[in-house]
Amino acid sequence: MNSVASSRKNKSPFGRSGYSFGSVQRVWWALLGFATLFLSESVRASDRWETLEAIHWVENPNNDPAPGAHGELGAYQFRRSTWTTYTRKPFEYARERQHADEVAVMHYEWLKRGFTDAGMEPTPYRIALAWNAGLSSVLRGRVPRASHDYATRVTNIVESLKLRTANAAQQ
Repeated sequence: MNSVASSRKNKSPFGRSGYSFGSVQRVWWALLGFATLFLSESVRASDRWETLEAIHWVENPNNDPAPGAHGELGAYQFRRSTWTTYTRKPFEYARERQHADEVAVMHYEWLKRGFTDAGMEPTPYRIALAWNAGLSSVLRGRVPRASHDYATRVTNIVESLKLRTANAAQQ
């Protein structure tokens, strides 16, 4: 082997000032971290949409304008006290999907923050459980069986929606 060939033997293809394995690895991990952060944000937004749609399907699948047994209204069957926590709009606006969706997103985000602040992952099951039984009841671990059944139904619909979305994306 001549001296020129042997001097190039251990050099990076980019020359002496080329990238070492360590610097490439750091760039790779930084890009992977960014992608994970970006994807987890879109996954969280997707979880929100799917969870709220599932709650709607369980609460009021036919968009019945009649009040519920305890005076609840709209797609998400809001109680007056929950509605007025998030908006100054008249409670009767809960019957209109656009207004109901706005309040639902705010309530979802409040529940999510409550779980995060308590050190608990805000899963669709927990969100649905708190939607039905109240956040404080869930955090205390004092939730009726009917609320667990409700959360299971919502979670099953969420999983079905995710599967449907994944299948549509593959086609």
